[in-house]
Amino acid sequence: MSFRYPKGGFIQYFFDPLTAAPSGNPLYVWGANNNGQLGLNDVNINRSSPTQVGSLVTWSKVSTGYFHSLAVKTDGTLWSWGLNNYGQLGQNISYASNRSSPVQVGALTTWSLVSSGGYTSAALKTDGTIWTWGLNSYGQLGDNTRVNKSSPVQVGALTTWALVFIGGYATAAIKTNGTMWAWGFNAYGTLGQNNTIDRSSPVQVGALTTWSKVSVGQNFMSAVKTDGTLWSWGGNSQGQLGQNNTIDRSSPVQVGAGTTWLTPSCGLYFNGSIKTDGTLWMWGQNSSGQLGLNDTTGKSSPTQVGYDTTWSQLKNGIVMAAIKTNKSLWLSGSNAYGRLGTNNTISYSSPVQVGDSFLWTNVSPPWYQTLAVREL
Repeated sequence: MSFRYPKGGFIQYFFDPLTAAPSGNPLYVWGANNNGQLGLNDVNINRSSPTQVGSLVTWSKVSTGYFHSLAVKTDGTLWSWGLNNYGQLGQNISYASNRSSPVQVGALTTWSLVSSGGYTSAALKTDGTIWTWGLNSYGQLGDNTRVNKSSPVQVGALTTWALVFIGGYATAAIKTNGTMWAWGFNAYGTLGQNNTIDRSSPVQVGALTTWSKVSVGQNFMSAVKTDGTLWSWGGNSQGQLGQNNTIDRSSPVQVGAGTTWLTPSCGLYFNGSIKTDGTLWMWGQNSSGQLGLNDTTGKSSPTQVGYDTTWSQLKNGIVMAAIKTNKSLWLSGSNAYGRLGTNNTISYSSPVQVGDSFLWTNVSPPWYQTLAVREL
């Protein structure tokens, strides 16, 4: 595999704060399109640079699964497209019916947050309820079954959920009272229950009421508490738990002693977080340079990416994607299918900027495809 490093490391740009206020939010996509997951009304035509989805400028939040995509618009409607082999599009249609352009999920206008992982989807409504659909082989839908669902089903009857995140085959959520809950795949202790028993309905992780953010990877989870400490648990074969070893953990263990962690972001078998000082830290598997450290050597403890202090958003999938405070977008790792958006298929082991735009506001965890929302 070949790598290209930006000359001189990071390229610094400056953002003009006097730029006129945006008048909309278009959606851009790039990467693999074997199942129509780019939403461009075609199949098997990959894109290696950002391409706009339709002409609408009302997109708000986006999330990508392995081969399907989800998005919420500013009007609170939910849309999906791509692979539908397990009903992950939520369209209540045949499992063999893929979609190559966005199709609305139901008719509701109350969706506020969306998360897709593997072949499963989840979303949060403005009324505090969680809804899931798609593959349910490990109980990751949380509806107390292991039956796949092709349309959204509510997780319990509670209206106190504040956050939901789906990874490979497990789901985590935080309530408004600061408690954290998990369900689904648990072979590596992914659910933080101090055992390896799969769960098909939510179980509380410990008894604390101080959890604020959570992220789920392929077989592990990470979370930040209100005191700024970072915790991780589950599979650790690549050092993704940040413990300076490769020992699996079935209950949360603190990552270092720092209290300045802002938000976690779990990738396939790697991990990362931004600190309150705007620095970016990564660890875990690095076979394709996805840690952005200018090498392909795995790390089992947090390692700073460059010296920048302007990172504001991090989303890890197969590769790393991050946005700076000047709204520039940067990716690193494998560039198969053009998923880095650099108009080529050359892999990069240090962050490379996507185009020259300073208008990016939201990026999805990049799997085989990448989705990002920007301002006009």
